[in-house]
Amino acid sequence: MTGDVRSAKGELFWQLARDLMADTAVTRSTMMGLPCLRLNGAFFASLDPKTGDLIIKLPAARVGELIQAGNGVVFAPSNRVFREWIAIPKHEPAVWAALLQEAKAFVGNHG
Repeated sequence: MTGDVRSAKGELFWQLARDLMADTAVTRSTMMGLPCLRLNGAFFASLDPKTGDLIIKLPAARVGELIQAGNGVVFAPSNRVFREWIAIPKHEPAVWAALLQEAKAFVGNHG
C-alpha cells in the first residue's frame, strides 16, 4: 500500500471525525498509541496509521457479520483478538461514515 492511500484514509478519518466532534461528548485521544475518538471517555473509533485501516467498536455479532461479508478483518494487535473491534481496510467514505455513526451509537448505549 502506498503512502498516498494511507494519507487519503487518514484525511478521510479526520474529516469524518470533525463531523462527529460537533457533538461535545466526542473527543480526540489515543488508544494503544493510535489516534482515536472517544464518546464520554469510551473509545469507539481509531485509525491505524501503518495500514490506514478504520478501527471501530461494534457488538461482537456485528463484527462477525462484517468479517463474514468480507467488509472487515479481525482486529488483533500483538495477536490478541478484540472481539468487539474490527479493522475496515476498504476506503469507502460513505461506508466509513455509516460505521463510525454505528460505533458511536453502540458505545453510547453500552460504553
